Amino acid sequence: MTVLPAEIANRIAARLTRLYGERAAETLAAVESLCASHVAACPAAQPKKWDQRDIALITYGDMVQSEGEPALATLRRFLHHRALDDLFSTVHLLPFFPYTSDDGFSVVDYRRVDPPLGDWSHVQAIGKRVDLMFDLVLNHVSRSSVYFQKYAAGEAPFDRFFIEVDPATDLSKVTRPRPHPLLTEVQTSRGPRHVWTTFSDDQMDLNFAEPAVLLEMLDVLLSFVRRGARIVRLDAIAYLWKEIGTNCIHLPQTHEVVKLLRDVVSAVAPHVLLLTETNVPHAENVSYFGDGDEAHMVYNFSLPPLLLDAFLQRDVGPLTRWLKGLSEPPPGCAYFNFAASHDGVGVRPLEGLVSHERFDALVAACQQRGGRVGLKTNPDGSKSPYELNITYFDALGPAPGDRFPPGDEAHVRRFLASQAIVLALKGVPGIYFHSLVGTPNDTRAVEETGINRRINRRKYGFDELTAILRAAGSPQHAVFEGFRHLLAVRRDQPAFHPDAKQTVIDTGDGAVFGFFREFTVASNEEAGQRILVLANTADQPKQIVPHLPPGGKLTRDLLSSTATVEPHTVQLRPHQAAWLELGT
Repeated sequence: MTVLPAEIANRIAARLTRLYGERAAETLAAVESLCASHVAACPAAQPKKWDQRDIALITYGDMVQSEGEPALATLRRFLHHRALDDLFSTVHLLPFFPYTSDDGFSVVDYRRVDPPLGDWSHVQAIGKRVDLMFDLVLNHVSRSSVYFQKYAAGEAPFDRFFIEVDPATDLSKVTRPRPHPLLTEVQTSRGPRHVWTTFSDDQMDLNFAEPAVLLEMLDVLLSFVRRGARIVRLDAIAYLWKEIGTNCIHLPQTHEVVKLLRDVVSAVAPHVLLLTETNVPHAENVSYFGDGDEAHMVYNFSLPPLLLDAFLQRDVGPLTRWLKGLSEPPPGCAYFNFAASHDGVGVRPLEGLVSHERFDALVAACQQRGGRVGLKTNPDGSKSPYELNITYFDALGPAPGDRFPPGDEAHVRRFLASQAIVLALKGVPGIYFHSLVGTPNDTRAVEETGINRRINRRKYGFDELTAILRAAGSPQHAVFEGFRHLLAVRRDQPAFHPDAKQTVIDTGDGAVFGFFREFTVASNEEAGQRILVLANTADQPKQIVPHLPPGGKLTRDLLSSTATVEPHTVQLRPHQAAWLELGT
């Protein structure tokens, strides 16, 4: 039995031939059998287009905890208690499987929920109110996984699941996102072997040149769909395929695998979306759209550092130039816009977008505000910044000499202005949990563990966080309530539809960022909506006279019911964002 339409089956066959040559036919038969085994159990959902109500909350399953209760049950209770399951359409549960390191990204078993978090019923309970996003960590697995244990024991086919390399091999061309050695020596039933480990000596890279690995990851992907995933995030996908003598990043075979995954979900679960995670320079990042036949969404990785740079420098020039040159995604595709994530702020996506001096200033600004800097290894053996580890709230706090203290109204307003931009940009926004609740740097966790990324991964008790968010006058209360307002307003604006037109403008002031969003209805032009988004990055008030469309005038600021809006002039307070609706 096959469930693959002929057109899709032919595409998959061609991809498998490019990947596996003479083994393609047997692999295609296995793919068809695998799809047939899952199709009946996959939700019979129809393809669903996104709209302005689509907003994702990015969170670990144990970000909120309560003694004696599975963490996922506590998270669900918190979401409902604070009405967040009405404001967010999607919850991205970062890896919730048994793991051994990297806070979940060293997976032991993809088919189980980590017991302290609960079980699959707790995952599915969250999914009753929102769509779910799962991580498919397919580049590597834990050395404690059954896969690697059977590899070490020499059991077929697992003896081909990992990549063995002679340590004398020249691997200097390989792109390195981490400073540790690329190869790790392990003991096997066949004696010591050196295996490929891109991210750590506990995260063993899978060998996708072996068809059995692809089939296993396809089975995992479809099992996620059966468990309710609507979006699947392909973690570290850029490093998937290895070929000695190349840089082993973005290889053609990697793109073929992503396209093949797209083909499979199109046939078995057409409502499911694929999101690629590639923390790399922008031109490389958007290559994962393919010709509209690869990822449905890609992370807009240049946005977080450019946004941070704009506010810290009080200069929106690089952000404006980049956004003006941003290519349109293919039809049916969208950018996934975000500012903060569990990994911190990647700075490789700044390459070619800011000067060396400005790059160094951003790194220094992070360190001044208590942040840490993650490093990568370059081909010549030197090390350079790879990511900034800091909460986005503290990253936008004051530096020595600034006019406002940490946590005051100006700090909160500057932070919320940055988030108002993310929510208004063309695409689907994703908000990290610790941005939502204004978490400051968790430096104690870094000192206790020696893990820089823990600075932005604090765990709260349910009662503790509830009390913090209820404390009127506190920075976290102000951030949370301000965020809730932004989310509620955004959901009602057709102009913020992910596909609505976007036009970036020069505001006439280097400290003020601006763009139009416009939603039109072909059959009724008056039914559309136009919004001018402005953000003042300076600590002085600004007056802007924007160039409006013929006959257009500003009618109201959607973010403030008390603001006075003149038809052609905008007054912005320091660090203020405005969503200005246009009328005629």
